[in-house]
Amino acid sequence: MVDWPDTRYSPLHGTSAHGGFRRGTTTRGGRLETITALFTFWHDQAGKLGEQTLQHLGLTAASLLLAVLLGVPLGLGLSRQPRWAPAVLGLAGGLQTVPSIALLGFLIPLLGIGPKPAIFALFLYSLLPIIRNTLAGIQGVPPAVVDAARGLGLTDGQVLRRVELPLALPVLMAGIRTATVINVGVATLAAYVAAGGLGEFIFGGIALNNPAMILAGALPAAGLALAFDAALGGVQKLSTRRLGQVGGALLVALPLLGALYLLPRARGKLLAGFSPEFVGRADGLPSLTKTYGLTHLPNVVLAPALVYEAARHADVDVIDGYSTDGRIRAYNLRVLHDDRRVFPPYYAVPVVRPALLREHPELVAVLAQLDGQISDSVMTNLNYRADYLHQPPQAIAESFLRRRGLWRAPRPAPADAPVVRLGSKIFAEQYILAEMYAALIRGNTDLAVQTKTGLGGTTICFEALRDGAIDLYPEYTGTGLLVLLQPPPAVVDSLGGQPAAVLNYVRTEFRRRYGLEWLAPLGFNNTYALLMRQQQAQRLGITSVSELGRHLRQ
Repeated sequence: MVDWPDTRYSPLHGTSAHGGFRRGTTTRGGRLETITALFTFWHDQAGKLGEQTLQHLGLTAASLLLAVLLGVPLGLGLSRQPRWAPAVLGLAGGLQTVPSIALLGFLIPLLGIGPKPAIFALFLYSLLPIIRNTLAGIQGVPPAVVDAARGLGLTDGQVLRRVELPLALPVLMAGIRTATVINVGVATLAAYVAAGGLGEFIFGGIALNNPAMILAGALPAAGLALAFDAALGGVQKLSTRRLGQVGGALLVALPLLGALYLLPRARGKLLAGFSPEFVGRADGLPSLTKTYGLTHLPNVVLAPALVYEAARHADVDVIDGYSTDGRIRAYNLRVLHDDRRVFPPYYAVPVVRPALLREHPELVAVLAQLDGQISDSVMTNLNYRADYLHQPPQAIAESFLRRRGLWRAPRPAPADAPVVRLGSKIFAEQYILAEMYAALIRGNTDLAVQTKTGLGGTTICFEALRDGAIDLYPEYTGTGLLVLLQPPPAVVDSLGGQPAAVLNYVRTEFRRRYGLEWLAPLGFNNTYALLMRQQQAQRLGITSVSELGRHLRQ
């Protein structure tokens, strides 16, 4: 049982004696700091940047080669059978309207994770400009020129090769140019399916609200797109003969560029799949690597929603996760014991704008109904119902409140009732907690409630709370300490990983810096964890992170 500090909210805590932390407008110093951080990041991550650039080139080239091999013959065929053109172009256009993330999500069950779904998706997005421009180029050849060629005795095949195709090349190259620029941009999404590329830095930076990290991936990607566009634009201006020669050379070069993706990479006994936030967080992979020496553990970056699926289907061997996640039970995963206590306590606590509690003091008692009510095992079971049984978070929340005798039928809120805006991060546990608080507020007050769930990573929720876009969201003490406050290592060490000490420090600093209030803990500790498939971990004799490190070094 944790001996928590006094968790009762006092209106006196609603404002900071120091005025809180105020963000100013962007200044020249702030821009200079970002630029300096960007170049420092590039210097420190030069090897990773080079690897990601080669992967990006390989993904683009491989998908473009496939699109040229299919799109050009298809366009030529449509020029001979124009009645099929509307249907084919409509289908290719329809594929381009499918959001990239949705298309990748659809392809994962069919092709797994890695380069296959990424290359196939990029291939589909490349088809429309190549098919359309090939058809337009052939149709744009003057009929008189074609008739003259036939009058000289040329066959249909000779007319196509010697007359139509050379004259259509500038238009055809324009289509390839467009497809290339599209592919370079869309290829950043490949990082979400463990296909690598410059998107790894971009999505890691978004998860951590790190502008330098975002720019470290975005600027090279934009540079590649501009370089390809300029190079292919120059090719278009060549004479027809030279254009044909260069076009043939490019067709030969594409497989070579595509092969960049197949260059040897770091290999190890096991492969890890981590979410972007875990890779960049101080309490995530960097701390684990330093403490346990996991330098021989190659890893790929995956969308948070795909990490557990990758472990389940044996695409990766080790993943990051949360100790109360329902998929641990559902997928028969083992939590590796953090025997050196790298991860601090992560007790769930609602963080609220004090102005809300001052304006509506009745909420203090309403929100306190969940204090200490949810144990680790209870939260794991609730998550299991959401993650594996696919029950809606609202139904799970209502069922829990009914069992605890906390459920009240929602009161009809007046039309002009003030609105309480509840936020959450983008995983099931947060959705469930947000629905619990929503149900309590609706059942015990006359206030209206608006839920803004799935706001993304930690910093997005935090910034939304500071900006007043939301009034409350569930946070974790370890995240508040290491991700949002980021105190010096000496301060972290002085807390000794003690739950009460961590909460007291986080609560005090949030009041002082930001004017935000941490209420009482809900009871469960959802700490970060490394996970493996139970059967594989048992076969290898791995029960802790230290044993994982020893296995990798053998």
